[in-house]
Amino acid sequence: MLRSSPFFPTTVEDYRKIVDDYDTWLFDCDGVIWKGNTPIQGAAEVSQFLRSRGKRIIFVTNNPTHSRATFKKKFAAMGVEASVDEIFSSAYASAVYISSVMKLPKDKKVYVIGMSGIEEELREQGITTCGGTDPSDNILEPIDNPAHDPSVAAVLCSYDSSINYAKLSKAFQYLTCNPDCAFLCSDEDLTYPVEDGVLFLGTGALTAMMRYSLGREPVNFGKPSRTMFESIIAKHDINPSRTIMIGDRLDADVAFGKNCGVATMLVLSGLASLADVSEVGPIVPDFVTEGLSDFCVLGST
Repeated sequence: MLRSSPFFPTTVEDYRKIVDDYDTWLFDCDGVIWKGNTPIQGAAEVSQFLRSRGKRIIFVTNNPTHSRATFKKKFAAMGVEASVDEIFSSAYASAVYISSVMKLPKDKKVYVIGMSGIEEELREQGITTCGGTDPSDNILEPIDNPAHDPSVAAVLCSYDSSINYAKLSKAFQYLTCNPDCAFLCSDEDLTYPVEDGVLFLGTGALTAMMRYSLGREPVNFGKPSRTMFESIIAKHDINPSRTIMIGDRLDADVAFGKNCGVATMLVLSGLASLADVSEVGPIVPDFVTEGLSDFCVLGST
């Protein structure tokens, strides 16, 4: 049952009831399973414990820099069991939407502001791309007249550590010269966390100038958009009333759970702190706990 104020579990009975009440567990990754390349204490043990109790595990991340195949390798390095089908990234959700919902014709392309991970997911769905990691777009020199490819039918903006004026200019030209060109965004996270509490600018921040200049908002595939949830339920038989979303961000993870009608748990092992939790705030989690290691009180019971 969804709550109007957060509950702070403290006893073995509290945690056992949470486990008993939910069959599907949606986990954010950064700040919940790992921080950068460091596993978070208890994540591997708790996920394995839930599997032993017959629970469905699904990992939901707004990080678009890696493909699901690459993420699988990272989970393995963290000691966390995960199949490719259990990993839903904003890059994968973007690719599925473009191929299955937009049904992009085979003779059309997507101009990408992004990295190799999202390009890989697009290729897996049979989508032709340009931009992205193409060396001709990764330049520092100014461009006076961006080349225009009439086959580009969509611009997909994503996190890009090599973002530059050339990419932004080309994307802007495609969107302004062709009114039918779709404006898409893998996610709208303002920050991108790494280790030791360090934050980089996220996709939402990097694409803010594009949204402002165009005077329009893109279709967003990451949390808290329901688009991500719709891609999950298309692959898995999920009962929302028996599903819980666990994350470290109120604006992305908890809001995502609320938008999708599932229970939410905020963990304080990532970006959020106890000071961010308010019973009168715009986003109120159902449960709050320090981290996944708190579930280890259940042991093998």
